[in-house]
This record gives sequence, C-alpha cells and structure tokens, in this order.
Amino acid sequence: MIPPISQLCGSLGYTFQQPDLLDEALTHRSASVRNNERLEFLGDALLSLVIAEYLFEHYPKASEGELSRLRASLVKGETLAELARSLKLGDWLNLGPGELKSGGFRRESILSDTMEAIFGAVYLDGGLAACRDLIVRLYRDWLERLASASELKDPKTRLQEYLQARQQALPVYTVLEVRGEPHEQYFTVECAVADTRAVAAGSSRRKAEQEAARQMLGQIQ
Repeated sequence: MIPPISQLCGSLGYTFQQPDLLDEALTHRSASVRNNERLEFLGDALLSLVIAEYLFEHYPKASEGELSRLRASLVKGETLAELARSLKLGDWLNLGPGELKSGGFRRESILSDTMEAIFGAVYLDGGLAACRDLIVRLYRDWLERLASASELKDPKTRLQEYLQARQQALPVYTVLEVRGEPHEQYFTVECAVADTRAVAAGSSRRKAEQEAARQMLGQIQ
C-alpha cells in the first residue's frame, strides 16, 4: 500500500501548491509519456548551482579544482540515491510493470533521477529560494561531514599519483568476468602493479576498477 503523499511532503519539509508537479516528478518514463525526465534535467542544473553556491560561500580558500571535487562528491548519483533512500522515495515511485517486476524502486539510477526531478518540481512550484532551502536542508548531514578535497580524489587517481611520485609503472586494469543481464551487469576487475594483484567487483566497470585501486593502495602503501 502506497503511503499518503503528505508523508513524503512532510519528509521533504515542503508542501506543493501544484501537486501535479510532484506527481510528475515521481513518474518514471516506463509508466507514462508524462514523466519526470524534463524535471530531472532542470533539477540536475539547479542542484549543481545550489551546491556550487554553497561551497563558494563556505570554502573561500578552496581552489577551483578543490571546489569541483567537493561538488562532484555531493551531486553524484550515489549520493542522490542515498538521499532518496533516506526519504524512502521508492515507496512513492510510479513505475511501469516491467520496472516494478525488476525492482526499479531500488535502482540507484531511478532513485537519483527522481530526486533531481523533485528539485526541479519544487523550483517550478515555489521558486529558487524554496528549491535552495530544500537542497541545503536535505544535504545538511553531507555538507557537515564533507571530507577534505585531497580525500575526495578517487582511488584510481590517488593510486596513479602515488606510483608516479615514485617513478613506478602505472597500474593495469583487466576485466576478469562480466555477469548478469545487459541492463544489470556485474563486473570483476583485476588491478596489477608489478607483481601485486588486487581483485574487486562492482555494478559497473568503473566502480570495480575504483574498488580494486582502493585495495591496491591499501596493499602497497
């Protein structure tokens, strides 16, 4: 049973004057031609703007590169999906039969896209100030625990810089196995540095390579 939409509005801390906008934001393209893709496009731009503005104001000594890394850590799909899960957003998603059957209400890409669509809907309903307030409020915990910019370099970059600083050969990444259906594959990747090997798995080749690099750093540092 779908919880009342007022419960979601309470979690968001925002009540829509135009409820149809929220309904559209929660509708995946598999369910209707009137779906959240356009709102997602708008919300993506708004999220980037609001987070960039916040970081610019609160980190006056950070360089452009540092600000970019901080912003990237906040607007990436994993963070948006985590935020969506904290709101139990999957309970209100309007999905087509195929996505319902395959567990689309748990899929990271669908959750993150819907979160962005909600930001777009709030902007159209209440303006930029309302959208900014919502984003900063929902992101409060992430903003308070931001890691230093150096820590936000991804493991592959840190591994490459570590090896270059010691004039060692760069790592070699090899895909060992690909499992699953085309829309939901699982990758196993090996990272090799000289005679040292690290093997990791992930829901994408990039994630598997990043995890293998992280493990390699733990072995050689």
